Amino acid sequence: MLTKSIAAGLAATALLATAAFAQQPPAATTDKAPTAATATTTSASDQWRGSKMSGVKVYNEANENIGSINDLLMDKSGNIKIAVIGVGGFLGMGEHLVAVPFDKLKFVNEPVAYTSTSQTNPPGRPASTTTTGAATGTDKAATTTSSASKWYPDHAVFNASKDELKNMPEFKYSE
Repeated sequence: MLTKSIAAGLAATALLATAAFAQQPPAATTDKAPTAATATTTSASDQWRGSKMSGVKVYNEANENIGSINDLLMDKSGNIKIAVIGVGGFLGMGEHLVAVPFDKLKFVNEPVAYTSTSQTNPPGRPASTTTTGAATGTDKAATTTSSASKWYPDHAVFNASKDELKNMPEFKYSE
């Protein structure tokens, strides 16, 4: 019992000494090279989180849902080059993955445009409304605070039909 107490005391002392040593101020240098703290920004209100881009719906110019973003692929410099879009399928079954150039996607913060007077509107949307979306482009001045605060766009626009995407070669991750 005494040896367990001594061992626990020695372990705690070692941890405390390590923490105290880690709190030593850094040595003064004469170099004025930028540090990581000065290179980072504290506000990123005009940025989107990559983790939130997965699942963003993709529409064509006719406002038809053609799929959703499954993944983003980047080069070794960190620039996003390819968007992997899932086309077709139901609940992930039978989905066809295609790779499209990322710069061919247009991102829009406003909901998809439609006009309806029936009661078959999407949940949460009143009847007889018109909203804007794919046809409006990517005008950042029209961004509302609610869409800017969610850290991802409402949807993307890619100029192709669902059938054209399904006929593209299937994207496969190499092993």
